[in-house]
Amino acid sequence: MDSINSKATATFPEVVFMKSGKLLIKGRSIPSDVRDFYQPLIDWASELKIKHLIVDLELEYMNSASAKKLLYMLKILDINHDVEKLTVRWHYEEGDEESQISGQIFEKLLTRADFRYTLHREAASN
Repeated sequence: MDSINSKATATFPEVVFMKSGKLLIKGRSIPSDVRDFYQPLIDWASELKIKHLIVDLELEYMNSASAKKLLYMLKILDINHDVEKLTVRWHYEEGDEESQISGQIFEKLLTRADFRYTLHREAASN
Protein backbone atom coordinates (compact mmCIF):
# COMPACT_ATOMS: atom_id res chain seq x y z
CA MET A 1 0.00 0.00 0.00
CA ASP A 2 1.39 3.38 -1.00
CA SER A 3 1.87 6.26 1.37
CA ILE A 4 -0.71 9.05 1.45
CA ASN A 5 0.22 12.67 1.97
CA SER A 6 -2.49 15.30 1.64
CA LYS A 7 -1.99 18.81 3.00
CA ALA A 8 -4.65 20.52 5.12
CA THR A 9 -6.79 23.33 3.73
CA ALA A 10 -9.40 25.54 5.38
CA THR A 11 -12.00 22.79 4.90
CA PHE A 12 -10.00 19.54 4.60
CA PRO A 13 -7.81 17.93 7.24
CA GLU A 14 -4.23 16.87 6.65
CA VAL A 15 -4.01 13.14 5.90
CA VAL A 16 -0.73 11.26 6.16
CA PHE A 17 -0.32 7.49 5.93
CA MET A 18 3.12 6.04 6.37
CA LYS A 19 3.90 2.50 5.28
CA SER A 20 5.18 1.93 8.81
CA GLY A 21 1.53 1.71 9.88
CA LYS A 22 0.59 5.19 11.02
CA LEU A 23 -2.34 7.23 9.72
CA LEU A 24 -2.74 10.85 10.80
CA ILE A 25 -5.89 12.88 10.18
CA LYS A 26 -5.42 16.38 11.58
CA GLY A 27 -7.13 19.75 11.34
CA ARG A 28 -10.66 20.76 10.39
CA SER A 29 -13.04 18.60 8.40
CA ILE A 30 -15.84 20.67 6.93
CA PRO A 31 -15.79 19.86 3.19
CA SER A 32 -18.81 20.79 1.11
CA ASP A 33 -18.74 17.32 -0.47
CA VAL A 34 -17.58 14.80 2.13
CA ARG A 35 -17.95 11.91 -0.30
CA ASP A 36 -15.27 13.30 -2.62
CA PHE A 37 -12.86 13.65 0.28
CA TYR A 38 -13.56 10.49 2.30
CA GLN A 39 -14.39 7.91 -0.40
CA PRO A 40 -10.72 7.39 -1.40
CA LEU A 41 -9.89 6.85 2.30
CA ILE A 42 -12.77 4.38 2.66
CA ASP A 43 -11.56 2.50 -0.43
CA TRP A 44 -8.02 2.52 0.97
CA ALA A 45 -9.28 1.17 4.33
CA SER A 46 -11.01 -1.77 2.67
CA GLU A 47 -7.86 -2.74 0.74
CA LEU A 48 -5.26 -2.18 3.48
CA LYS A 49 -3.13 -5.13 4.58
CA ILE A 50 -0.97 -4.39 7.59
CA LYS A 51 -0.01 -5.99 10.87
CA HIS A 52 -0.70 -2.98 13.12
CA LEU A 53 -2.33 0.32 12.16
CA ILE A 54 -2.21 3.32 14.47
CA VAL A 55 -4.73 6.02 13.60
CA ASP A 56 -4.11 9.45 15.12
CA LEU A 57 -7.23 11.61 14.96
CA GLU A 58 -6.40 15.21 15.79
CA LEU A 59 -9.51 16.96 14.54
CA GLU A 60 -10.14 20.33 16.07
CA TYR A 61 -13.55 20.39 14.38
CA MET A 62 -15.59 18.12 12.11
CA ASN A 63 -19.09 18.59 10.86
CA SER A 64 -21.68 15.83 11.23
CA ALA A 65 -21.26 14.65 7.62
CA SER A 66 -17.51 14.26 8.19
CA ALA A 67 -18.13 12.40 11.45
CA LYS A 68 -20.34 9.90 9.63
CA LYS A 69 -17.78 9.27 6.89
CA LEU A 70 -14.90 9.06 9.37
CA LEU A 71 -16.83 6.55 11.49
CA TYR A 72 -17.61 4.52 8.37
CA MET A 73 -13.92 4.46 7.43
CA LEU A 74 -13.02 3.31 10.95
CA LYS A 75 -15.71 0.59 10.78
CA ILE A 76 -14.19 -0.65 7.51
CA LEU A 77 -10.77 -0.80 9.19
CA ASP A 78 -12.34 -2.49 12.23
CA ILE A 79 -13.80 -5.33 10.13
CA ASN A 80 -10.82 -5.61 7.78
CA HIS A 81 -9.14 -8.80 8.99
CA ASP A 82 -6.07 -7.95 6.90
CA VAL A 83 -5.47 -5.27 9.54
CA GLU A 84 -4.44 -7.50 12.43
CA LYS A 85 -4.42 -4.80 15.13
CA LEU A 86 -6.08 -1.37 15.09
CA THR A 87 -5.22 1.37 17.57
CA VAL A 88 -7.10 4.69 17.48
CA ARG A 89 -5.51 7.58 19.33
CA TRP A 90 -8.22 10.21 19.82
CA HIS A 91 -6.77 13.65 20.54
CA TYR A 92 -8.94 16.37 22.07
CA GLU A 93 -8.42 19.71 23.74
CA GLU A 94 -9.01 20.43 27.39
CA GLY A 95 -12.59 21.63 27.83
CA ASP A 96 -13.80 20.13 24.54
CA GLU A 97 -16.22 17.62 26.03
CA GLU A 98 -18.04 17.25 22.71
CA SER A 99 -14.91 15.88 21.03
CA GLN A 100 -14.20 13.54 23.93
CA ILE A 101 -17.78 12.23 23.86
CA SER A 102 -17.57 11.74 20.07
CA GLY A 103 -14.50 9.58 20.59
CA GLN A 104 -16.31 7.52 23.23
CA ILE A 105 -19.27 7.02 20.88
CA PHE A 106 -16.93 5.91 18.08
CA GLU A 107 -15.22 3.52 20.49
CA LYS A 108 -18.54 1.89 21.43
CA LEU A 109 -19.45 1.41 17.77
CA LEU A 110 -16.23 -0.43 16.91
CA THR A 111 -15.48 -3.95 18.08
CA ARG A 112 -11.74 -4.56 17.64
CA ALA A 113 -10.22 -1.09 17.82
CA ASP A 114 -8.17 -0.21 20.88
CA PHE A 115 -8.94 3.43 21.75
CA ARG A 116 -6.50 5.72 23.54
CA TYR A 117 -7.39 9.27 24.52
CA THR A 118 -4.89 12.13 24.59
CA LEU A 119 -5.81 15.37 26.30
CA HIS A 120 -4.11 18.52 25.01
CA ARG A 121 -4.10 21.73 26.99
CA GLU A 122 -5.19 24.77 25.00
CA ALA A 123 -2.40 27.01 23.85
CA ALA A 124 -1.80 29.90 26.22
CA SER A 125 -2.90 33.30 24.97
CA ASN A 126 -0.16 35.90 24.68
